[in-house]
Amino acid sequence: MASGTASRSEDEESLAGQKRASSQALGTIPKRRSSSRFIKRKKFDDELVESSLAKSSTRAKGASGVEPGRCSGSEPSSSEKKKVSKAPSTPVPPSPAPAPGLTKRVKKSKQPLQVTKDLGRWKPADDLLLINAVLQTNDLTSVHLGVKFSCRFTLREVQERWYALLYDPVISKLACQAMRQLHPEAIAAIQSKALFSKAEEQLLSKVGSTSQPTLETFQDLLHRHPGAFYLARTAKSLQAHWQLMKQYYLLEDQTVQPLPKGDQVLNFSDAEDLIDDSKLKDMRDEVLEHELTVADRRQKREIRQLEQELHKWQVLVDSITGMSSPDFDNQTLAVLRGRMVRYLMRSREITLGRATKDNQIDVDLSLEGPAWKISRKQGVIKLKNNGDFFIANEGRRPIYIDGRPVLCGSKWRLSNNSVVEIASLRFVFLINQDLIALIRAEAAKIIPQ
Repeated sequence: MASGTASRSEDEESLAGQKRASSQALGTIPKRRSSSRFIKRKKFDDELVESSLAKSSTRAKGASGVEPGRCSGSEPSSSEKKKVSKAPSTPVPPSPAPAPGLTKRVKKSKQPLQVTKDLGRWKPADDLLLINAVLQTNDLTSVHLGVKFSCRFTLREVQERWYALLYDPVISKLACQAMRQLHPEAIAAIQSKALFSKAEEQLLSKVGSTSQPTLETFQDLLHRHPGAFYLARTAKSLQAHWQLMKQYYLLEDQTVQPLPKGDQVLNFSDAEDLIDDSKLKDMRDEVLEHELTVADRRQKREIRQLEQELHKWQVLVDSITGMSSPDFDNQTLAVLRGRMVRYLMRSREITLGRATKDNQIDVDLSLEGPAWKISRKQGVIKLKNNGDFFIANEGRRPIYIDGRPVLCGSKWRLSNNSVVEIASLRFVFLINQDLIALIRAEAAKIIPQ
């Protein structure tokens, strides 16, 4: 028993020496492993075999990151130590793990390709319209004039797109993929807009213009000529196109009158002269005539009232805004200038006051400012024959001329640039010196006679 234990210890020491030599040769120092168990004990041979079998089974299942034959908290056996010492010299290639992006690529490949974003201004519907129209007419100019695309394309753009669909494999492939993704209803709507070919219009032109064809007539035409008409044609679409051809005189039994040759071409004015006005029906509107008559009477009444009030408007009131126009003309004797308005004196006598419905005066002082303290007839300005102006106070409140009060029943002579103050409203009295000089000269001639 003692000899067995001694031989076992010698074997372990020899294995440990080999391990140290191999680690020194490789330049690595073995890590000291610690167990998480509270009681550390050596494993028996049967336990080592079971643990090695368990590790080999887990490695076969694809577990990575743990070396086979080791377990935390257990010491390796002699056979395991030999394997560990040989492991750095011959590294085992890791098993290929499935790439995480592979499944994503497979999923993305199942989704439909978004090819419409690479087509530019040309949509799949435009390409389908272009193809159908060219197959019907064989003329790109007619396609450009007759087809309504999603964008306004020029003739050159239509030609370049058609040639690209024919000869460019990349653009043709992208366009075909995009057209396959269109909804069946969208495809049917596009096919219903296909242009009519010359053969189709020739068959439709044979239907007489004097007849009244019904949908059954055009349905029978479709059954008799199935190869001539486009697959999306219906009786209703044929009827609509036939009516359009009839409107533009394109049927076989219709003739268009040629324009007259020479200089005698009928224009609009000549045609208007040929119309007989007596044959035209004159639709009289009694309500409109009554309203026009009432409006005419109202306007005439207003004009008559203004004509009757002309003799009262001896003073013109003008608004002063910034630079005022000249104060005097050939008919203005004097001007009573205020802050807001100016009053032109064009007669020898004018009345001042506050205008009301019952009392009409020449100079309404309420236009200048608050005039509730002013009497309805506050005063009178007169021009004497000698060219002097006088103001008479006929109101309750005094009138101030250059700061001097003029009481009720009193008069005061007005000179040029006199300041007239009536109930806190101030005016400047300006005299037309040229016109007054003429008046004085004429008065001087009359006096000696």
